[in-house]
Amino acid sequence: MRGVRVRPRLGQSLAPYLFVGPAMVLIGALMVYPIGTVLYYSMLENAVIEPDSGWVGLRHFRDLFAEDRVFRGAIGTTMVFTVASVALHVFFGLMLALTLNAHVNPRVRSVFRTLLILPWIFTATIVAVNWRLILNPLGIVNFFLRSIGVIEHHLEWFGHPGRALPALILVNLWAGYPFVMVSLLAGLQGIPQVLYEAATVDGANRRQRFLLVTLPQLAPVLLSISLLDFIWTFRLFPLIWLTTAGGPGRATQTLSVYAYKLAFSRFEYSQASSVAVVILLVTLGVSWFYVRRQRIVAN
Repeated sequence: MRGVRVRPRLGQSLAPYLFVGPAMVLIGALMVYPIGTVLYYSMLENAVIEPDSGWVGLRHFRDLFAEDRVFRGAIGTTMVFTVASVALHVFFGLMLALTLNAHVNPRVRSVFRTLLILPWIFTATIVAVNWRLILNPLGIVNFFLRSIGVIEHHLEWFGHPGRALPALILVNLWAGYPFVMVSLLAGLQGIPQVLYEAATVDGANRRQRFLLVTLPQLAPVLLSISLLDFIWTFRLFPLIWLTTAGGPGRATQTLSVYAYKLAFSRFEYSQASSVAVVILLVTLGVSWFYVRRQRIVAN
């Protein structure tokens, strides 16, 4: 009958919550509780080391920004490393995606797709060990540069304060470009060919088709990928620690490395928690912008 509302049974109303319940419990155990613990530790005098540590509120955060020059240096290093890595990932990922999207022999294209995506399957440990060997003073890079006359003597890449950060950015570029490349390749294949045909009929050359058709169509993908890559790179730890451990000196010491050293080298867990909270707040801010952007695109 019209106008009669049927109440769902109790089992039917609880069924969705029962399905998502295990996942929520797991998220709470693995994410919510640790994050809450870190927030709590950041407001104690000296957590873990002193069981009866006193409450200091936001004092550690004030000290970080006002007095800790190492922390401010780590922020600068993190931003340089993150922005440079994201820019290079997007640039090379886009160039390679355009190359793989070209109309060539399908077999040749499949071979190049397989080869170019290989870095994405390696763990941070394998990437770090291999690149430490490649950029070793007696490694293949120095041998090649010497053989063509670019350098006169073997260079120390990861052991030189001026070359360590660029070398680390190069390693992160190699390890991270495949994800951007694949994502942009999917975006390129989703662009309707009729747009290119219409642009060609209107007299647009290749450069104009790229600027007026390809880039506008890829803009949502480029923005989403850039934001995700920023989040991942900003909090990156394993690759940096296994490659340079923040050295030489503090040349490659990012916020994540600084937090690790505070906690496990100096046993200052409250200060380390404060640095971790700063990383969390920055990534949450970018994540909020990313989710908001995705909702706008979806609507």
